[in-house]
Amino acid sequence: MTGPVENPTVRGTFSRRLFAGGAAAAALGTIGLAPAASAAAPAAASQDAVRRAGAGGEVKHLKLYMEQLPDGKLGYGLEKGKATVPGPLIELIEGDTLHIEVTNTLDVAASLHVHGVDYDTASDGTKMNRSHIEPGGTRTYTWRTHRPGRRKDGTWRPGSAGYWHYHDHVVGTEHGTGGIRKGLYGPVVVRREGDILPDPDRQFTIVFNDMTINNLPKGPDFKATIGDRVEIIMITHGEYYHTFHVHGHRWADNRTGLLEGPDDPSRIVDNKITGPADSFGFQFLAGEGVGAGSWMYHCHVQSHSDMGMAGMLLIAKPDGTIPGHDGHH
Repeated sequence: MTGPVENPTVRGTFSRRLFAGGAAAAALGTIGLAPAASAAAPAAASQDAVRRAGAGGEVKHLKLYMEQLPDGKLGYGLEKGKATVPGPLIELIEGDTLHIEVTNTLDVAASLHVHGVDYDTASDGTKMNRSHIEPGGTRTYTWRTHRPGRRKDGTWRPGSAGYWHYHDHVVGTEHGTGGIRKGLYGPVVVRREGDILPDPDRQFTIVFNDMTINNLPKGPDFKATIGDRVEIIMITHGEYYHTFHVHGHRWADNRTGLLEGPDDPSRIVDNKITGPADSFGFQFLAGEGVGAGSWMYHCHVQSHSDMGMAGMLLIAKPDGTIPGHDGHH
C-alpha cells in the first residue's frame, strides 16, 4: 500500500474518500454510523460552528470480510478484496444497535471480538463459547450501545461512549494472538449525543502492535491542513507497553480529549502510557498555536522509536505547502 486510504464511509450512505499521505502510510477505513446533528435547527448553531453527533437509537447493518493480505498479513474489510490493516473504523452513537454479518474467507477459523459495547455470548467471538467462524462460514454479530443513567439501586451506570476496538480472538491461539499479530484489528468510536465530530477525512487510527505501527516497519504519515479538526484513535496490541507522544499538540486526558469548559479539571497531556488492549482518542485543531509543519508522533520509549515506531503528522498551509518537510521520512 502506498498511502493512507480511508475506505467507505457511512453517514447515512456509502461513499469513498482518500487520505493524502506518505509512502509508508497505512490503510484506514471508516464506517461512520454517527449522523451529525442538523445545522439548521438550533439558533445556537451560529455561535457553535462545530459539527455534533445527533441522537442515537438507530439499528444499523454492516457486512465485514476477513481476508488474507500480502506479506502474511490478515485484515478486515467492508468488501471482498478490500481488507485493510487496521480494519475499518466503526462509529456509533449511544443507543445504536449494529448487526455485523462477518464472512471468513481465510483457511483457518477466526472471529470478531469487540471491547466497550454490549453483546451476548453469541456475539463474543471466541471458541470457548463457539461464537467463532469456521473457514468459509458467515456469522452475524450484534453490538448494542446504551446511554448513561441511574440504576434501580441508585448507582450510576456509565454509557458506552468512548474509543474502543475490535479484533480476532481465535487465530493462532484461543486468544487470537496470531490474528492480532498479523493485523486482524480495527477501531470503534461510540459518541454521546452532542459530542463534537472531527472534520471529514481527518480521523487517523494509530495502532502500536508489538514493535510496529499499523503492522508497518515505519510509522505511517498522516496529512491535515492547518485549522482542521483532527481525531486520533490510538490502540495498543502485542507484548509491550509504549508511550504515545505527538509533537506540538496536546489534549485533555478524558473521554473525548476535549475540555468541557474553563473549570474542567482534566489533566492536559502530550504523552500517554498505553499497554496491550488499551485504547483512547482525542481531537485537536491542527497546528493550533504552533503552525503548519512536520510534526512527529512516536513511542517515547527510546529504543522503540529508534526501531521505527515513529511517523509524521504533516500539517500543510492553506496553499498545500508543509514547512520543513522534504518528502523523505
